[in-house]
Amino acid sequence: MDIGRFWMINRLKPKSEFSRNVLTLITGTTIAQSIPIAISPILTRIYTPEDFGVFALFLSISGLFSIISTGRYELVIMSPKSNKEAINILVLSIIISCIISIISFFIIFFLYDDILKFVNNKDIGKWLYFIPFTVFFVGVYQSLNFWFNRKKQYKILATNRVIQTGSNSAMSLLFGFNKFSFGLIWGYLFGFIISSIRLFLIFIKEDNKLNKYINRNTMLKVLKKYKKMPIYNLPNAFIDGLRVSGINILISQFFSTAILGQFSMAFKMVQAPMGLIGGSISQVFFQKVSVSNKQDLYNIALSLIKKATLIALPIFLFIFIYAPYLFTFIFGEKWELAGKITSILTPWLFLNFITSPLSTLFIVINKQNVLLIFSIFYMIIPLLIIYLFHDYEILSLFIILSFSMTILLFIFIIMILFLTKKLKG
Repeated sequence: MDIGRFWMINRLKPKSEFSRNVLTLITGTTIAQSIPIAISPILTRIYTPEDFGVFALFLSISGLFSIISTGRYELVIMSPKSNKEAINILVLSIIISCIISIISFFIIFFLYDDILKFVNNKDIGKWLYFIPFTVFFVGVYQSLNFWFNRKKQYKILATNRVIQTGSNSAMSLLFGFNKFSFGLIWGYLFGFIISSIRLFLIFIKEDNKLNKYINRNTMLKVLKKYKKMPIYNLPNAFIDGLRVSGINILISQFFSTAILGQFSMAFKMVQAPMGLIGGSISQVFFQKVSVSNKQDLYNIALSLIKKATLIALPIFLFIFIYAPYLFTFIFGEKWELAGKITSILTPWLFLNFITSPLSTLFIVINKQNVLLIFSIFYMIIPLLIIYLFHDYEILSLFIILSFSMTILLFIFIIMILFLTKKLKG
């Protein structure tokens, strides 16, 4: 893992502003991600697969609310040319987060028993009322992230990721050593709260002069101007979240919380570091394509695919071959299944790394409806596979799942290249 990151960073030498910005975020990301990776062998010995399974369920439920927490308006914070309009989009996103947080509380209050029955796990019950707080702070965090991305303050974003993962890991360890099984959940909450408050304080300090531009009329204008975000992009994002949450819930229902813990660990140990790196690339890529001519988008997309493939292929080949041995050696014998699952999921996760930044192109070329249609298929197929083949042996099920999702992502790449090539005229 560390060798792969070192090799990747050296391939992204600062020959251009794009590469320098990516390098800044990746450097911060590498430091941030090294913290949870370093303590993972400890966490897997003080927490059980069942604990990780309950944590995965909490993320699944809170994630569905968090996806809609801003109405997806944070994605257009970077679009306006003037800060006057952008600051109103930022405030609008935070206000929506507050509203969704309150709504989530009432949903949990009135449907508490139904939710427990649906997820088939009573251990998650005492944490359901923490979900509204999670929804709010995740919304604030996402909105401010896009604001600082707009201002190209990548050092602040990189530092904040270190603070987020560092505080998360510290709290998880602290509660774990004191035999509290809920330490994983509390560590996650604590990390978001600390990092969100820090970004907000920096925003107040540096951008206080823009407060005079905040008014209700302007917010109503941007609410209407960018209405395609909640109409098209929000359903797409919710469908994507429903896929992730649905997979976790079905695994818990048809197998066990322990199996879900193994699956979530497998996904986390590959998706988390590569996801953060991919997220860094996505942020800078989104900023670049937002200000580029549409005729250039095909070449930009093709260049990203080639670079991402060169970066990720050696890393994922290493994971594919050695994951079963590494998981047993690093995390302990009880995590052998997670290593086997990781190896099986590698092709899917490899293409997911490549395609994640490309999804922002649908916003730029105003084709959110196309992305929505694809997302529906991308959500239905894995859930249908798990439902239809849950009687299979667990590893056989994951082979079918990984193969199917890999094919779908190949189709996604072809689709984005086709759409951007049409713009060249």
